[in-house]
Amino acid sequence: MRAVSYAAYRQWPELVDLPDPVCPADGVLVRVAASGVCRSDWHAWQGHDPVPLPMVPGHEFAGEVAEVGARVRGWRVGDRVVVPFACGCGQCPVCRAGDTHVCPEQTQPGFTGWGSFAELVAVHAADTNVVARPPGLDPVAAAALGCRYATAHRALVGVGRLAADEWLVVHGCGGVGLSAVQIGVALGARVIAVDVSAQALTRATELGAVGTLLLRRGQGTGEPAPPPTELTAPTAPDQVAARLVEMTDGGPHLHVDAIGSPGALQAGVLALRPRGRHVQVGLLLGADASCPVPMSRVVARELAVVGAHGMPAGDYPGLLALLDPARGAQALRPQQLIGRVIGLADAPAALAAFGEPAAYPGLTVIDLQR
Repeated sequence: MRAVSYAAYRQWPELVDLPDPVCPADGVLVRVAASGVCRSDWHAWQGHDPVPLPMVPGHEFAGEVAEVGARVRGWRVGDRVVVPFACGCGQCPVCRAGDTHVCPEQTQPGFTGWGSFAELVAVHAADTNVVARPPGLDPVAAAALGCRYATAHRALVGVGRLAADEWLVVHGCGGVGLSAVQIGVALGARVIAVDVSAQALTRATELGAVGTLLLRRGQGTGEPAPPPTELTAPTAPDQVAARLVEMTDGGPHLHVDAIGSPGALQAGVLALRPRGRHVQVGLLLGADASCPVPMSRVVARELAVVGAHGMPAGDYPGLLALLDPARGAQALRPQQLIGRVIGLADAPAALAAFGEPAAYPGLTVIDLQR
């Protein structure tokens, strides 16, 4: 099969011919039609999130079942499918409780085994993890569901308990953040978007955000701020928090850090109104993994600070229901988040681009049918 692979961290990925993966007895092989390019893939390639080498990146994909294992009962060759990026074993108590995305023995294409920057990808425990792709949802749009949309939906609904008319602040408007903006609007929330990119905030406004806060790069992100003479927006987490309180009539009900920043986490917790919720979606790696949290505020206001990691296959019906065109203006339209569509040969450069300021707000998707 054709695939993009890297043999060492930070070594330029190459388009190569690799052996087809073996179909697991309890799983399926999926012929990939489209795959998203995600920052998590970049973190793995950089060695921030160690993976076995050599690796084929890619973990959000749509395609058709190409082969079915002997123990699989629910799927047939030719079925059109999407797959969560965190796949449970299907056997343990965690999976039996429906929490397959946090299974201690989970598999993740692109992290624990070869992923979807390839013509074929193996999915274990298919009867637990594979999800039917709705008719009319093309594979390029469907590829966004396996990570960015699923993660955002889990953060807002499964963990964040977002309700209509609540204030939602989304800090970081990359793929997950813009997905969260769109889902929040679809659920009837009042959404404020925060980012260092005016272009990303313009896209958030187009998706229905009622307000935006533009920060200079480094402001409120845990990174060094520019000299005071250059400041035109809030900088320290408490200043960002104060501005968010003003913009949301007393503080957001729900704050989501979709970028992975100590400053964003701290600003969000400080901004929350009493009994508000902060959901950490963006990865906090290295020294940031143990960053300070304003716990005195958490205790005094009975705040909830929780993490979100993907979404179990069993929760997909709630996300897919939001795609129903009958919802009219409140229907999710994944196509709106796609910034560009590329071929497999362009995937190495697209992966490397995550190390630079975003040139394409929204998602980059590989179309393997090109």
